[in-house]
Amino acid sequence: MFPGVGTAVNVATVLVGAVLGKLLGNRLPERTRELVTDGLGLVTLLIAATSAMAVLDPALSDVVGTSAPLLIVLGSVLIGGIIGSLLRLESRVERFGGVLQRRLSGSSDSAERQRFIEGFVVASLIFCTGPLTILGSLNDGLGNGADQLYLKATLDGFAAIAFAASFGWGVAASALTVVLVQGSLTVLGVVLGDVLPEAHLAAITATGGLLLVGVALRLLKIRDLAVADLLPALLVAPALVSLVAALS
Repeated sequence: MFPGVGTAVNVATVLVGAVLGKLLGNRLPERTRELVTDGLGLVTLLIAATSAMAVLDPALSDVVGTSAPLLIVLGSVLIGGIIGSLLRLESRVERFGGVLQRRLSGSSDSAERQRFIEGFVVASLIFCTGPLTILGSLNDGLGNGADQLYLKATLDGFAAIAFAASFGWGVAASALTVVLVQGSLTVLGVVLGDVLPEAHLAAITATGGLLLVGVALRLLKIRDLAVADLLPALLVAPALVSLVAALS
C-alpha cells in the first residue's frame, strides 16, 4: 500500500460515522459503545506487541549490541517521559483544546452555528491529538504499514457516530483537520525513512509499540496514562542509538 492510504481510510470512517450519527441520533446503546471500545483496546494491545517486537530487529542489535536494545527503549521512555512531564505536554494539549473551543464557539451568532463549531473543534481535537495520530502517521510514512491508522480509523468512526449524534455536521467537517495533520505527519515519515538508518527506525518502532500499550490501557479503562507526555521518547530513541553506537 502507498503512504497515505491510512489517512484516506481514516477520513472515510469519520465521514461515514458522522452521517450515521446524524441519522441514528442517540439510539446507539451506551453498553454497545463500551463493548466496542473494549474490543478495540484488546486489538491495540496486539498491534502494540507486534510493534514492540522491533526491539529484536537484527539491524538494531548489529549496531548497538545484543544487550542494548531493551535498555535503549527503557531509556527512551524514561528520558522522554521526564521531558514530556516537565513540558507538561498532556496538560498543554488539554488546555489548548479548551481555549480553542471557547474562542471558536463563544462568538457564535446562533445555537445551530455554535453547535456546528463546537462539534468541529471537539472532534478535531479528539481525532488529531492522540498518540495513534502521531505514531500511525509516522509509521505509515516510514513504510511500516498503516495498521495503527486502520485501528485509529475504526476508533474515530465509532467516536464520530457518538459525536455527530450530539453536535451534527460539524463532526464531518473535522475530516479536513485529519487530512491536514495526518497528511503532514505521513510526509514527515517518508522524509525520515530516507534519512534514518534501519537501526534507528527499529528503535522508534519498538518505543512506539510500548507507547501503544499505554493507549490500550486507557481504552480498557485500566490506567489513564498521560501518553502525550511520553511522546518525546520517539525523538530520544534514535538519539540513544547513535550515542550507544558511538561508544561501542
